[in-house]
Formats: sequence, C-alpha cells, structure tokens
Amino acid sequence: MRNIPLDDVDGIPREVMAIGTDYLPGTLLDTHRHRRAQFLYGMTGLMEVGTEDGTWVVPPYTGVWIPAGKPHQVKMLGVSTRSLYIEPAVAPRPGPLCEVLLVTPLLHQLLLASAELPARYDVEGRDGALVRLILHELRQSATLPLFAPLPRDPELARQCSAFLQCPDLRSSPAHWAQRLNRSHRTFTRFFKQQTGLSFSAWRQQACLLAALPQLSAGVPVTRIALTLGYASPSAFATMFRRTLGESPSEFTERTRNQDTLNEPPADS
Repeated sequence: MRNIPLDDVDGIPREVMAIGTDYLPGTLLDTHRHRRAQFLYGMTGLMEVGTEDGTWVVPPYTGVWIPAGKPHQVKMLGVSTRSLYIEPAVAPRPGPLCEVLLVTPLLHQLLLASAELPARYDVEGRDGALVRLILHELRQSATLPLFAPLPRDPELARQCSAFLQCPDLRSSPAHWAQRLNRSHRTFTRFFKQQTGLSFSAWRQQACLLAALPQLSAGVPVTRIALTLGYASPSAFATMFRRTLGESPSEFTERTRNQDTLNEPPADS
C-alpha cells in the first residue's frame, strides 16, 4: 500500500500493516500516537524523531522503533518511508522506549517489498511468510547510539533543547553549571541522573545528531567539524567512525548512492 492513511486500514484484522509514503522535504508531522507499534524506515533522506524521552536522527539504512501509544513527532528531510504498523500483541521489541535500529540488506529488501502488500494479504501464503520474516529480522536488529535523552528537569531541559539546535563541543560543563547556579560537581552528578549519560557523552551525541543531516546534504566534513568545535576534521572523523562504524565520507557516499537507487518512480 502506498500513501494511504493508517486510519483507513487500521481495523483490518492483520497483525502488520505495511504502508509506503512519500513526503515533501521539511514536512513536519506534529506530535501524535498510534494504537499499533510502528517501525519507521526512511528509504531516502533523513528523519528527525522527537519524543518526551529525547531526539533521534534517523539516517538511511536505519529505522526507528516506536512502541504502541508512544507520542512522537517526525520531521522529514526528503524522505520516502516504509512504515510497519504492528499489533502490540506481536510487537518484536518489548521495551517502552524508542530505538534506532540497523537495517540489514535483507531487512531493507523485505521492507522494499512490503509496500506491495495489500491490506488484506494472505496470512497463510507468501505475503504472510514475508511479514513473519520481517518480524524475525526486527526482533534481532542491532540498536544504534543516535539518541540525545532530554532531562525531566524543566530548566535543564531548556538548556539541552537550545544546545541541540546549535551544538558546540567547546561548551563546557562548568559553563552549564554556572548558568544553572550549581557547583561543577553537583551539576555533573545531576546531569547524569537526569539523562543517563555523562555531560561529555551527551554533548558528543548532540554533535553527531547535528552532523548527520549536514553530511547528507553534502556539507564538507571540514566545515562541519570546525563548526561543531572539533580541533580538526580527523578528530571528528575518529569520533564518527568509533560511533557509527564508518567514516563521514563513507556515510555521505552511501547516503547519496541509496538516494539514487531508491528514488521513487515518477507518476505515469
């Protein structure tokens, strides 16, 4: 199914509904929730997914798992999606939080094929077997650290949200502590209690989140690295490879190649 609202088919008795949707660049889906769990995969472009727990950037060959009933908003940056809407009783990811999952080549091809499934697909035939295999692949998919948790404390949350809009590796915990009228030691302990990450780890995640859309848009690595406050492009590249397992140039090349390979066909 393509470009069909979930509400039109949500009541059909199938464990999984697969819908492909094309979005204009910059499309913002305001905060909403689904009765079913959702696996949201961008065949092209990038997605920014926000929940009360934090913010994710979802690059190509990764997707975001959204538990049933979880409020979320999504900003589409030139995205054609494949969404799987899964009945809670058969959800392959049991946790209460969103996750960014690595999409293997096999799962990619299964998701590509899923958009051709009719709403009332044959559960006992090939289509049903395809759906079951997708659920197996989702169950064993690896998670990726593309998450900047937002704290519950309102004042600290405002600071974190502002930093996500303009991250800078040179921003120090001492400066944050001063702005929040806390000692350095109290602030670092409080920050980890609120986010589950040390300040330096969270700051690095925020910088990585900011870098991915820029890399996808073709911004030079040197400019990105220096803007984010890294001492050199090589320092940025080392962090990038350590976190994502590939260099910034490899990520950019793969993104461009996938955008070309998966470009939606023109309407006839």
